[in-house]
Amino acid sequence: MLRRTALAAAAFAAAGALLLTACTAGSPEPTQTNTGAPNADASVAIRLVLEPSNLDIRETAGAALDQILVDNIYQGLVSRTPEQEIVPSLASEWTVSSDGLTYDFTVREGVTFHDGQPLTPQDVVWSLQTRKDTATWRDSARLANVQSITADGQTVTLTLAEPDSTLLWNLTGRAGLVFKEGDAVDYKTKTNGTGPYTLDSWKQGDSITFLRNDAYWGDKAQVAEVVFDYIPDNQAALNAALAGELDAVTGFDANLTEQVEANGDFTVVTGASTDKGTLAFNQKSGPLADQRVRQAIRQAIDHDAIIEALGAGATQYGPIPELDPGYEDLADVAPYDPEAARALLAEAGEEDLSLTLTIPAFYGTTIPTILVSDLNEIGVTLQVEAVEFSAWLDKVYSTQDYELSYVLHTEARDFENWANPEYYFTYDNPEVQRLYAESVAATSDEEAADLLRQAAKIVSEDAAADWLFNGASVVAVGSNITGVPSINVNERLNLSELAKSDG
Repeated sequence: MLRRTALAAAAFAAAGALLLTACTAGSPEPTQTNTGAPNADASVAIRLVLEPSNLDIRETAGAALDQILVDNIYQGLVSRTPEQEIVPSLASEWTVSSDGLTYDFTVREGVTFHDGQPLTPQDVVWSLQTRKDTATWRDSARLANVQSITADGQTVTLTLAEPDSTLLWNLTGRAGLVFKEGDAVDYKTKTNGTGPYTLDSWKQGDSITFLRNDAYWGDKAQVAEVVFDYIPDNQAALNAALAGELDAVTGFDANLTEQVEANGDFTVVTGASTDKGTLAFNQKSGPLADQRVRQAIRQAIDHDAIIEALGAGATQYGPIPELDPGYEDLADVAPYDPEAARALLAEAGEEDLSLTLTIPAFYGTTIPTILVSDLNEIGVTLQVEAVEFSAWLDKVYSTQDYELSYVLHTEARDFENWANPEYYFTYDNPEVQRLYAESVAATSDEEAADLLRQAAKIVSEDAAADWLFNGASVVAVGSNITGVPSINVNERLNLSELAKSDG
């Protein structure tokens, strides 16, 4: 959803860094549960949680779009693996000048869009220039540092005003997607990309179906059809899997593992992710403007109990998860200590504090129940306001009319939100903003990561939010299915290696 927020549901579904070559786009780290021969005519049904509101990935926010459209339908010059490695896609190779100001990409020949029109270097130039010049296109600002975009033969050159350590990474996301110049397609309901699948149909409120693109420039998809079934309820998803209606279940509830694996038809695979269960504090006014109150709330929360309740994942005490550059274990910044939390509230002069938690309704009650109980232990009454996601977008994300809010932010490398005082987190620290800017301008990955590490520690020490957990990617995969990614599946679900056997 929100780029630079990238929200995901229940496992919900905002984000660089040389010469590389390959013949196919970045492939996932797939699950391997079957060794039977693939059936090229197979249809695979995959459970997803959050359905997009429309399909316009140019302008519409939402991780639900990135999850299925990037890599499968739309592609950029470069892509990324679930492990966050930057790899070739529509560019077969690229080079970066020693001063970090010039990027040359070699655009593949023989690539066609789904409507049969050829991909040209001019399409790349137009797509990137339009993205840069059109504020309503998501991630337009990510190309602000690019001075010029030109093509000479099959080479597309980006010239920068100053070094940008995030550029290549940004090009693996929405900022780098390539569209056909002058395309008249209705992007809200149709697509026209270059990926291994084409859009067949969208039954709103139910499912989206992709078909294999037999004219694909790279290795052809190994299944004829993929059906994404949108089933928000975990028990309903389990029932559908056990009834043979699903081949893979993403966003799976790890607590249901024994049930889904009982007859041997499914295996639950757990992988790392950049999902961050984030408890946001509105710091503009009121008691949460006081760092002591925010710190008290953090230290009142039993993070280990949250992980136990979820059945998967890990604790996280700062804004950067372990998969991302700049990660540091910050557990010592906010250890679980209800007594210290009560002392902080007393020092802040807050007694009988009552706060409201605004949360999208589809998250269920597990997290809110734990938060209500933990805060009650330190004398804080927490009222839970569960709202439809559209209402959350309006009330929390857009107008910042909230006290506490909880969502799962899925996107990798989204630290920039903490350096943006206009973002719904409402966090404003000039030192963090300076360190982030220096990280972007860094000319080495090591320097950029170290600056992020320094900034992230300040964010945590300021109690800018609480990070309830670093979610795991939990996927139940049918025994005759291979190639379902097992890492970061809420953010991107690259199905280029998906296969299904008759066994």
